[in-house]
Amino acid sequence: MIRTRWNEEKESSTLAAEGRVLAHFDSERVSVYRFQGGELKLLNRERLAFEGSRAHEVLAERVGELCAGLTEFSEVVDNKTTRLHATGVFQQLPQSEAAALVNSLYVDTGLYFNIVGRELEQFYLETGMSACGSNDMMEGLTRREFRNAVVCGSFQQSLGYIEDVIACLRQSGTVVLSPPSTRVKPETVGTDFILFDYQDLLKNERDTWRHKYMHLDAFRQADAVVVCNPGGRVGKGTIFELGFMSALSKRVIFTEEPQGVSVLFPCEVGLES
Repeated sequence: MIRTRWNEEKESSTLAAEGRVLAHFDSERVSVYRFQGGELKLLNRERLAFEGSRAHEVLAERVGELCAGLTEFSEVVDNKTTRLHATGVFQQLPQSEAAALVNSLYVDTGLYFNIVGRELEQFYLETGMSACGSNDMMEGLTRREFRNAVVCGSFQQSLGYIEDVIACLRQSGTVVLSPPSTRVKPETVGTDFILFDYQDLLKNERDTWRHKYMHLDAFRQADAVVVCNPGGRVGKGTIFELGFMSALSKRVIFTEEPQGVSVLFPCEVGLES
């Protein structure tokens, strides 16, 4: 396989990624794990009672206190080294309350609070049971984090990098909803708006919106949106897409720390579990 910058950076970040701390919040407890060497190790489990406190302000305060305690398990606690997942009472929050909780925790801690949907939780449970006979959701999550995903980035400037990320996702079993193919139509090579082989040619300059909207619409079905930003660069087209992602409260994962973004928002950095 051709070695690209993505391959090299993925290899150089392996040790940091494998030492990642994972926390699972449910209605009655928080469990803290370390994922290292392909193995999930339980570090701590504490019984709590979130069920009686559903106001997002109360939940944010309590979860924030617990996040501060994660320094016991890792010197660095940030959106590259730490992953937070929540189920139970958190799944029952109205969309507006859930978004307010995610936003509040991000502002206070810099961490993304991923409220796992019930269907995805069931998928993790089934994956864990099938893989190792475990009914721990986190066992399934570390084996296959995404059922499906959308990949974004500058197809004009970073197509090779994006193709490597897509290959990595597919190797893990993830279905890439968009783009389903990265074979470029020869007629559009070198233009400001390249098209892939599954897309028809533009009727006029306004027709670029139709193609863009079809890509954006796939966000609704995706477990996550992966933003390919080599060198941290985030292009104008991707910044436009980020607003749509935020409006949908979609989980966003940058491959590298974003640079030059004027408004920071809840996100994660790095693909590895």
